[in-house]
Amino acid sequence: MKTIILAGIAILAIASCSSPSNKTGSIDTMNAGDTAAKKSLAPKTGDTTALTSLCYVRTEGNKNQDSTTVQLVIKGNTVTGEMNWLPYEKDGRKGILNGTRSGDTIKAVWTFKQEGMTDTMAVNYKLDGDKLAQKPLKVNTKTGRQQTDETAGYTVIYHPTVSVRPNK
Repeated sequence: MKTIILAGIAILAIASCSSPSNKTGSIDTMNAGDTAAKKSLAPKTGDTTALTSLCYVRTEGNKNQDSTTVQLVIKGNTVTGEMNWLPYEKDGRKGILNGTRSGDTIKAVWTFKQEGMTDTMAVNYKLDGDKLAQKPLKVNTKTGRQQTDETAGYTVIYHPTVSVRPNK
């Protein structure tokens, strides 16, 4: 049973990172062979900034039944992508990331939906070799909402995963 659950989580994580729906800017959803992709990714006059797409997953829970996926699309100092928190048998949070990169740190706003409501939260990441590290979240006792713990280190670790895009 544990093997089935872990296999299911792995499939969800890969599908989450490869799902082309609701992407910001749609640049990261195009295949390199697509004519439209070549046109939209073609450098503008003087623009030679490379486009990088990275995909990560984190599993947790006593049986690794909960997963979070993060897909980042980095062009210069601009970062877009998706973050999906998928707890087992609970309502998750699925949304988009928009932010900036400075060196190996990324500061972004996660706009997500949970239980039919749209919300936002600031998130902080650090690119650490082939891994992605995030500052943990904490509950603000005054508002009752989660927020990034700015005083903490980058202790939430995501591992790289393969992002497979189907040909259209």
